[in-house]
Amino acid sequence: MNVIVEAYNEAWVKNYTNESRKIREIVGDNLVQIYHIGSTSVPGLSAKPVIDMLLVVTSLENLDTIADKFELLDYEVMGEFGMPGRRYYRKGGDNRTHHIHAFHVSNLFDIERHLIFRDYLRCHTEDRDEYGELKKKLAISNPKDIDSYGDGKDSLVKRIEHDALVWYYHEIRNK
Repeated sequence: MNVIVEAYNEAWVKNYTNESRKIREIVGDNLVQIYHIGSTSVPGLSAKPVIDMLLVVTSLENLDTIADKFELLDYEVMGEFGMPGRRYYRKGGDNRTHHIHAFHVSNLFDIERHLIFRDYLRCHTEDRDEYGELKKKLAISNPKDIDSYGDGKDSLVKRIEHDALVWYYHEIRNK
């Protein structure tokens, strides 16, 4: 997979909105909520132009029964894909355009972790910009190596995730 990081693009929001409508239709009553997550959901953040979506559902098993509907929308159905309790879908092959991360409504840890990380970066421009600059550098040095790109972000992502959780639980939730 080619690693390309672009400046923030306002079209990503419209892309999310259009795709999320299609997902809502196929998931139906099983859907609790759908969120735009990941770097494309953070205004001003440079990102790979891949729209990440978080699905919160009442039944992962029901998602499994409609795998063919995801495939009709050109998603690869990947199962848990290394994360127990998740269903993962990706679209676009080597030129990836969308990811879906689906969790059962009771999996508050993974749901909140994604949303808090996103919201923290929306509110903390210094960390957002540091993260964006690192991603641009890693994309230049690893243009065809997504694993090295991901490994290069790991320590900063963990630090930001820690800071985001502290921010959320001390400054936001306790207000």
